[in-house]
Amino acid sequence: MAMSLRRRETVQDRPGAMEQFNDLSHQLSRWFDEQWPEMGISEVFTPVADVEETDDAYLVDIELPGVKKDNIDVEVAEQRVVVSGERQEKERVGLLRRRTRSWGRFLYEINLPDPIDEEHVEASLDEGVLRLRIPKATSTNRRQIKVS
Repeated sequence: MAMSLRRRETVQDRPGAMEQFNDLSHQLSRWFDEQWPEMGISEVFTPVADVEETDDAYLVDIELPGVKKDNIDVEVAEQRVVVSGERQEKERVGLLRRRTRSWGRFLYEINLPDPIDEEHVEASLDEGVLRLRIPKATSTNRRQIKVS
């Protein structure tokens, strides 16, 4: 019996699919805002990010084009990193034909698998990318317990 293999089509395989998805997402956000403005459902967006692990640190790159460094807050505690802030909407001079970029408040959260050295976390913003270098803790409070 011959078995046929089919490649599963993904959203990225269809031309324009991501744009259609983004349009639908923004339409749904506007609809929620109109129906339940007190809930603030679409007020916060999550920026895209990459997380890389090295032997001694985690490197987190978060895309924040158009965000000034004064509008970014980075908090670390134990194994948790929270980046929040706001991207201001730019003033429009013409008719807006399509919107796919998010603006307003943003929030990015990650729980790392290892304890981190909170005192030596570094953050820099370059060309719209926030780069965090989060060193792993050099010592954990582990100790051997003798069984009696």
